[in-house]
Amino acid sequence: MEMGIPLPVDYSNSMSVSIKTVSKVLPKYSRPTSDIIPFFEAWLQGQEERFIRKALKIMEGAEVDRRYSFLAPEEVFSNLSFEERNNIYIKEGIKYATECLSTALAKANWEPQDLDYIITVSCTGIMIPSLDAYLINELKLRQDIVRLPVTEMGCAAGVSGMIYAKNFLQSNPGKRAAVIAVESPTATFQLNDYSMANIVSAAIFGDGTACVLMSSHENDEGPKIIAEEMYHFFDNTQMMGFSLRNTGLQMVLDPAVPEVIAQHFEGIIHPFLAKNNLSIKEIDHLIFHPGGKKIVHLVEGLFKVLGKNMDDTKEVLRLYGNMSSATILYVLERFIDGQHKAGETGLMLSFGPGFSAQRMLIQW
Repeated sequence: MEMGIPLPVDYSNSMSVSIKTVSKVLPKYSRPTSDIIPFFEAWLQGQEERFIRKALKIMEGAEVDRRYSFLAPEEVFSNLSFEERNNIYIKEGIKYATECLSTALAKANWEPQDLDYIITVSCTGIMIPSLDAYLINELKLRQDIVRLPVTEMGCAAGVSGMIYAKNFLQSNPGKRAAVIAVESPTATFQLNDYSMANIVSAAIFGDGTACVLMSSHENDEGPKIIAEEMYHFFDNTQMMGFSLRNTGLQMVLDPAVPEVIAQHFEGIIHPFLAKNNLSIKEIDHLIFHPGGKKIVHLVEGLFKVLGKNMDDTKEVLRLYGNMSSATILYVLERFIDGQHKAGETGLMLSFGPGFSAQRMLIQW
């Protein structure tokens, strides 16, 4: 064979980890964006007229049609304390996570005791003991189950949790894992913060819960995880995250995020695929985290010239908004529940605080 032409990778004999199923649960409070606008306008009263017009334009143009929340709209735009908001996050988070994991287990025809590893993912509240401890009690999971709470990784943590689960399963054949993401960005809304970061956050974020079940058991079918990798941007810790204030978690969101992603995009995508003897042209499906309209449009433009679409990503943003770590699992669910031919590939991609990008390559 000529030098420089890579051989196709054969994954058939390596320890395979499969994605068994994905489920989601939506919070009880739900309003179309048009119904949220009056609350937003009332909150903006007293601000300069030009600023109000700009803020409303951001909310109306966010390409999010509906918002789901752990809190009623009246509670989101109220002076609830950090303690009160966090208590709602804890109570509702436990409830929705229990329902979501139960739904996923039923979908997979697994029993709670079949799980060997549980990872819970969240960044929009504080809970000690962590969510996984409550799930062990609520569903009577095994007393020797391995647990890992993943916090402070923001929107990237859905894929991060899957990477940690994959590494555990690859080292432990015949095991099963659950990754549960629970997020309530609306609980972090800052009533007295009229910064662009808080306004953009209110415009694009919503609440949600998702669960993905993964397995290294030989009898469990589903798309295989071929490869995974993290990418860390040096000296960009200021780009995204939360600042802890007396009033709660205050959003940090640098407007330069899309530009920084664009600068690093080729380095994020192409070397990762090349290690697996693939090019972006050979990827059938893009499973991308919808961080917000600007990021989605940017990445869509970069992919469009390669003949790829991001229709499912845009649809999840439109239907639910950005639910931080849970969002990419909503996108993944649309693919897992669809019909695919053997050999089709999917590239998962999400960005989060650090600044970082998480990538995962899957194959049906």
